[in-house]
This record gives sequence, structure tokens and C-alpha cells, in this order.
Amino acid sequence: MRIRLCLAALSLAGGAGLATLSAPMASAATCTDIDVVAARGTFEPGTLGAIVGDPVFSALQKKLTGKTLSSYAVNYPADLSLTSAAQGNADLVNHVDRQAAACPNQRFVLVGYSQGANVVDNSVGISSAGAVVGSPIVATIPGAVEPRVAAVLLFGNPIRALGKSVTGVYQSRTIDFCAKGDPICESGGGDVLAHLGYTADADAAAVFAAGRA
Repeated sequence: MRIRLCLAALSLAGGAGLATLSAPMASAATCTDIDVVAARGTFEPGTLGAIVGDPVFSALQKKLTGKTLSSYAVNYPADLSLTSAAQGNADLVNHVDRQAAACPNQRFVLVGYSQGANVVDNSVGISSAGAVVGSPIVATIPGAVEPRVAAVLLFGNPIRALGKSVTGVYQSRTIDFCAKGDPICESGGGDVLAHLGYTADADAAAVFAAGRA
């Protein structure tokens, strides 16, 4: 029930002023230094995601001075359908693969919030199957492209409630925020509003990414 309330709250957030935040234009990136690829949460408003993606992109622009940035909003339903996260997984990998081929010097920062974290998990080879709005892996970032992923920024990651996290080659490049009591990422968590508070972590995430980009 708490999980359903969290997802319903995200849906209602679109009418509560979150969508009025200043948002970057999201498009297939040109050959910038850093492409920020963001997967929004379930029903989350905003260009890259009003709660996480847009604030993180703005913070990265301030921290990554001297570098050019572009953004891409992962194209997927971000709804409660069984294939939603899988569609996002496929789109994220396809985008990064295309960009890597077109722009040999471009690096990537991956951002995922809530269901969007499932999308990123799958894309770096950590299955979100069994997690809230998760799915089996349908595609992974190719090994040749993996070193160009500078940072992975995750917020309210549902696999955390299963006792899982990003491991392997991406582990040292990943920061995974789970607010105390957030029922989406903390097993037994009971604070629905905690899942909506990750904007406060945008600056810390940007500092982490800037140290690796």
C-alpha cells in the first residue's frame, strides 16, 4: 500500500508545481564533452524529471565548468505497465551506443530515479526483475563503451529494497541515494514523502559526478 501511495504521489506531483522547474531541452546529443542520460521516475513530470533529472542537470552545469554538456531524456512510458522499464532499458542502451559511435570523445553520466533507476540498473547489467516496476535485462551498455560512463547517479532505487545494489565494474562510479524510510528503496520503509525529496541530493550527486568526469 505504501508503495502504491508513493507512485500515486508522483502522479499528483505534476499538478503541484514541480513541472514549473526550469528544465533543459532534452534531445539526441551532439558531440559535447558529457552527455547526461536521465531516466525519470514513474509518472514523474519534467523534461528529464522534475524531482531528480532536471535539478541534477542544472547542478552538473555548475560543477562541470569548462566542459560542454548535453542531455537526453530516456524515451519510455514510465508507467505501471509490465514492460515499461524494459522499454527504457532498450532506449537508454541504444542511445548511448549511437552516441558513442558518433562522438568518440564523448563521456556519459547516467541518472535514474525510482523506476528510472531500474532502467539504469538493467543497462549496466544489474537486473531489476522482482523490484517495484522492475524488469529483466533486455540490453546492456557494450563493453567497449563502458569505460566512457563517467558516473551513475541513482535515487530511490527499487533494487535496494531487495538487498541489491550496483556491483562490478560500475560500482566505484555509482552513487545510490536512498532516503531513510523511503518504501521504494528501503524494505519496510513507511515514509511516502521521503521518496519525493531527492531534489535535495542533486548537488551532492553533481559533486560526485564532477570528480569522475
